[in-house]
Amino acid sequence: MLNRLSRRAALALCALPVIALLAVAGFAPLPFSVAQPGPTTNVLGDDDGKPVIEVTGAPTRDTSGQLRAVTIVATGPEAPVHLGDVLDGWFAEDRAVMPRDSVYPSGNSTKEIEAHNKKEMKGSQDAATEAALAYLNDEGRTTDKVRVSLQLGDVGGPSAGLLFSLGIIDLLDGDGSGGELTGGKSIAGTGTIDDDGKVGAVGGVSLKVQAADRDGATVFLVPKAECADAKASAPKSMRLIPVSTLRGTVTALTDLEKDSGSVPSC
Repeated sequence: MLNRLSRRAALALCALPVIALLAVAGFAPLPFSVAQPGPTTNVLGDDDGKPVIEVTGAPTRDTSGQLRAVTIVATGPEAPVHLGDVLDGWFAEDRAVMPRDSVYPSGNSTKEIEAHNKKEMKGSQDAATEAALAYLNDEGRTTDKVRVSLQLGDVGGPSAGLLFSLGIIDLLDGDGSGGELTGGKSIAGTGTIDDDGKVGAVGGVSLKVQAADRDGATVFLVPKAECADAKASAPKSMRLIPVSTLRGTVTALTDLEKDSGSVPSC
């Protein structure tokens, strides 16, 4: 009896540090961020009462469709994330748990991160404008006098680049033959873009697809390398179009509008 009690006592003593560690882990902040679907914005419309895309030096077209830039929102770099938050995020379909360093540069303050994101957004806007005007020039359109101003509230980073380029093209040229590039549909998408019109991956695609579906988009443009992530959360009613270049994206949308050609699919 004494030996049995001694063993139980020993096990209890051994378990105490483990219990203490679990208790501490439950309350201690962890180096993670929790992300979820964010707002979407139609780049062919207004944001805070101002046009997202403002063009001078050339007439613009009326549009009835939408090109929705999508975002995710994540807990801030200084926000505490605890074990319970991480466990909830892992088991929730509308949230994702990511290492904080993969979302925010390590060691930077909130102000430094905001400045970094604004700088990336400005570079993305400049590249989007250059890529769109270069595309129109290649199509024989004169853009020498065209000036483009882009603004999208407090959104930072480069992931709206592709949508900016498409918006500029739709406002100035539509589908190139009198119709809208969107075909009147609500189209969402994501992807960086460079001066040469190459589309790059962005991350957070599964959450962005959910945001697009929530806000009524029926088509989603996704960087080709991220098709699998998009398919993981897209409803069957949403058409996923993989893209890798601006020209290829315009071709796919034009073929979709006219119900002709072979529109790629994830």
